[in-house]
Amino acid sequence: MLEYIGYVASLIVLVSLLMSSIKKLRWINLIGSVTFAIYGFLIGSLPVGLLNIGTVLINVFYLWKMYTSKDYFKILPFVNNTQYFQYFLNYYKKDLSHYASTNEIDVESSAISFYILRNIVPAGVFVASLYDKDSLKVELDYVVPEYRDFKIGKYLFSKGNNVFSNKGYHKLYSFTNNPKHEKYLLKMGFNKNDELSNDTEICFQIILQ
Repeated sequence: MLEYIGYVASLIVLVSLLMSSIKKLRWINLIGSVTFAIYGFLIGSLPVGLLNIGTVLINVFYLWKMYTSKDYFKILPFVNNTQYFQYFLNYYKKDLSHYASTNEIDVESSAISFYILRNIVPAGVFVASLYDKDSLKVELDYVVPEYRDFKIGKYLFSKGNNVFSNKGYHKLYSFTNNPKHEKYLLKMGFNKNDELSNDTEICFQIILQ
């Protein structure tokens, strides 16, 4: 039974290293370290137990910093299919393919397009086309894996952000057939619109304050 605990602990630590999100990595690694520490003490190995207690404390410290530190966000508009934008799409092409078709995105014909900077880092990009006079259709709402902890989405769609209302837009529509994307949209405050949904995509909408 003790060996099985060791195997489980090893597996949890291994899985943690597969996480692209630093927050997920820390949480899963914390669980693995706790399990490993228990395993070390149960088999009477102080070096294993103490080492993993140290790892637990390190994970707790960095998780505390993540949850208590203040992030700074900045909207950086752009209006052309710049070289950097194309490089950004190409760099994250494989991950982006799960959420949107980048071949259909044309910044120059879009109604609004911008990068979302998180602590000066280009952590996300947003592109939307005109749906009607005061509504937008989201063409691309992408956050790089390292910053995919919902903070950017909450900032972008919060009542205090007037990036859309300043331009006269008060409603966003997003069409998707991706279950993960659906979960994200619901968490961000979007609601299903059955009237605009079809056999291939579900429509979600949010009314902006």
